[in-house]
Amino acid sequence: MRILFYLLSIVIANVVTARFAPLEFGMFIVPMGTLFVGATFIFRDLVQNKYGRAKTYLFIMTALLLSALASFLLGDTLMIVAASALSFVIAETADTEIYTRLKLPMAWRVLYSGIVGGLLDSAVFVIVGLSPLGAGILPWEAVPTAILGQIIVKTIIQLFGALILNQVHVRKEKALV
Repeated sequence: MRILFYLLSIVIANVVTARFAPLEFGMFIVPMGTLFVGATFIFRDLVQNKYGRAKTYLFIMTALLLSALASFLLGDTLMIVAASALSFVIAETADTEIYTRLKLPMAWRVLYSGIVGGLLDSAVFVIVGLSPLGAGILPWEAVPTAILGQIIVKTIIQLFGALILNQVHVRKEKALV
């Protein structure tokens, strides 16, 4: 189920981003799919926790192919597909490696690795895909707030995920006692 949730969250993020207008919170612009992108880091950590780091990279490559295919089929330009793939690989790799190296309870590893992954995903995608360097959808003036808006949303999702995982862990410990 973990693998399915991981892969589905990535495809859903692409579909939701393509089909719904971005949310606007004051000066922040956040694509609707960002809500699901934040969850992908949590699901990826759950996959890694069960299957290990090496197998997780196979699932990341599968997810990358699914994401690129979904993005392309939804009509994204080649530049957007490439930016999405690049940001995905960088963010998922960072999340995987940080999660692996932290010697903390799972909830903290999920939180910290997800925050870094979300930051990298947001910055790379907005700069490479949406800025004048990429598709030119956003002017340079809008790039910082677009990145920051996505980082805020992804961090909130990571925080909720970490809190839920912590509660599950606490309940399991109480049940063992």
